[in-house]
Amino acid sequence: MTRTDPALVPELLVEDLARSLAFWRGLCGFAIDYERPDEGFAYIVRDGAHLMLEQQGIGRTWITGPLERPLGRGINLQIAVRDLAPILAALRGAGHRLFLEPETRWYRVGDEEEVGVEQFLVTDPDGYLIRFQASQGRRTIGGA
Repeated sequence: MTRTDPALVPELLVEDLARSLAFWRGLCGFAIDYERPDEGFAYIVRDGAHLMLEQQGIGRTWITGPLERPLGRGINLQIAVRDLAPILAALRGAGHRLFLEPETRWYRVGDEEEVGVEQFLVTDPDGYLIRFQASQGRRTIGGA
C-alpha cells in the first residue's frame, strides 16, 4: 500500500506538546501517525485531516516574529468530520469552552448553488482557532 500525504499540512508551534496532544487526541479524535519525542514533534491525523505539532524550544523551529498568545491569529483551521457530536461531547465533558456554539450555515459557491455545514469553533490550548464542520449537502440558492 502506498501512502499519499496531502499537499498542504499545517505545522502548529505549541508551548506544551503533551497538553496539545491531550486536546487534539483526547478531545478531538486525532491519532498520532508518527512522532519524534526527542524533537517535541508529532504528526497527527483524523480521517483526511493532517496536522503537525511541534513544541517550541525543543527541535528546529522557524519563528518569523515575536510569539504572543493567542498563536495563529488571523487563521482558522477548517476540519471536515462526519459527525460533530462526539467531539462536542468530549469538549463539553472536559469543560472546554467553545468559541462559537454549533450552528448550521449555508455558503454560496457560485451563482446558483450553496453548500451547507453544521459547524462550531473552538480554540486549542495555544489559541489556534479550529472550525469543525459536517456537511449538510448542496442546494440551489434560495432552496430549502
